[in-house]
Amino acid sequence: MAAHGRSTLRDLFDDSPTPHIAHPPRTHHRHFYVATDGSYRSHGGGLGAVVETCDGERVARVAVPDVPPDNNVAEYRALHLGLDVLAARAPRSARVGVLVDHDDLAANLNYAVLAAQHPEWEPPRPISVPASSENHWRGIRARIAGFEEVRAARIDSRENPAHALANAPEEYAHLDDRSDRCVVPELPTATASTRAADGDTQIPPPSRAERRAGD
Repeated sequence: MAAHGRSTLRDLFDDSPTPHIAHPPRTHHRHFYVATDGSYRSHGGGLGAVVETCDGERVARVAVPDVPPDNNVAEYRALHLGLDVLAARAPRSARVGVLVDHDDLAANLNYAVLAAQHPEWEPPRPISVPASSENHWRGIRARIAGFEEVRAARIDSRENPAHALANAPEEYAHLDDRSDRCVVPELPTATASTRAADGDTQIPPPSRAERRAGD
């Protein structure tokens, strides 16, 4: 459960690994958090997305029926949807935390972030996306390039707040609680517990360690 004045998504993000990217506490707090999930069933599936600010204000909650060819494609479509929803409401200066329950998607997103920082736009490892997801992957990369900073965390599907939206979109068809364009919320200041003895160097907590996507 999130502490008072804190985002549930922020708590999940802080407690989860960010595959292939490690960063210190002063940078791991985000302005916005977006959790997405996609579902596949033989008779149809769905896409879900939840967007919150760092202080717990809900920006949007979306559930959309979809007919993806498989579960992998559904996950990419859901992330594309979630980033589109956020991009329409958040400024380009926003720092964004992405939460997904798909190992390869989280890793690929962070690879793309690292590639954008490389002088020749090369990721640390080759990026392979599922067939039929190429257009959505291009859209995802365009969206992350439109924000100041993006990190992806891998969460358990049982903790993903977008899971229910994706798996029963017909039950959430009434959702239309998207807010108007947001201002960047004020980030919390670093506490003494996140600082090293010299007062400057930050020590990454366990959740920020380098881990494989499946850990």
